Amino acid sequence: MKILFEKLREHLAAGKDAVLVTIVASSGSTPRGAGARMLVTEAGRVYGTIGGGAVEYRSEQVAAQVLRTRSSRTARFLLRRNQVEDLGMICGGDVTVYFHFIPGGDPAVLEVAQRAADFFAAGEQSWLITDITPGGSGALTLYGAKSGVAGTGVPRAVLDRLGSRPVQVEAAGRLYYAETLVRAGRVYLFGGGHVAQALVPVLAAVEFRCVVIEDREAFCRPGLFPGVEETRLVPMDRLADGVKIGPDDFICIMTRGHKNDTDCEAFALRTPACYIGVIGSRRKTAGVNATLRERGFTEGDLARIKTPIGLDIQAETPAEIAVSIAAELIQTRAARAAGAVRKSSAVNGAALPGGSTAAQE
Repeated sequence: MKILFEKLREHLAAGKDAVLVTIVASSGSTPRGAGARMLVTEAGRVYGTIGGGAVEYRSEQVAAQVLRTRSSRTARFLLRRNQVEDLGMICGGDVTVYFHFIPGGDPAVLEVAQRAADFFAAGEQSWLITDITPGGSGALTLYGAKSGVAGTGVPRAVLDRLGSRPVQVEAAGRLYYAETLVRAGRVYLFGGGHVAQALVPVLAAVEFRCVVIEDREAFCRPGLFPGVEETRLVPMDRLADGVKIGPDDFICIMTRGHKNDTDCEAFALRTPACYIGVIGSRRKTAGVNATLRERGFTEGDLARIKTPIGLDIQAETPAEIAVSIAAELIQTRAARAAGAVRKSSAVNGAALPGGSTAAQE
């Protein structure tokens, strides 16, 4: 999504018309679900995909028509047997696609694109809301869990439905489509061994931003971790000097020994991290916990630590352990996203005129 908005801003700033193509609903064995997007200009598809195959090909044709008519529209594609076979699928389905025409230089969308860049840079949990009412303008709204609304106001009922999954909401006589723009927080992995090397690409594929912390240069090379945002060479007994953890961040501890684990856990417990997970056997955990108690940590502190890390799927290999950890982090992130919406809606709701529509900033 970040690159998509960068491309959108680039083309609009150059005065080029664009069509933002979005799957807003799907059922059956469709190639991509709701939230898949691509950007189309007079040069054709310039970025993104909605799954390839017949649906994408036909959507590119519709987008070309939208560019000519300069009018947004919604189209529904029914996947019949011959089309399903073309897509390599075993059963049918249907896809609803919204084609949002955006004229070159559109100041409102350029502003939204800039704010989107700000949300990405800050890592703030946020959502993109599109008015997909038939015959409507396709107005875009950004909603940040901390910043509130940027762009055209939307009904409170829409904000109340925001969560980790895309959703359509009918409110105040209009139809809205909302999806996550930025997922808050980073995953800090302490230790760059085999599990971390397997875990980073899995987490990156589901839109976690990963930072690997290591005290061994040989295990701190970015090439070992496909999709990593950053690697840092930091002594494990001096973490506070080089690592800052916020309340939206996740910590995964998988170092090579008891001492490093103890130092990392002591550091982690002094942070507001939303999740602390540690790889380790019961014997290792008992030994580390005993040392942490000697350092003054309470049972309540130790209860923050999830060990063994990950969901219990009987994982054994580094790749399997990576899947179990990723699953637990996805579960935690989804629960936090839903909670952030409820909390933010309650706080920002005081500024909603008439108690129904979110005010513009």
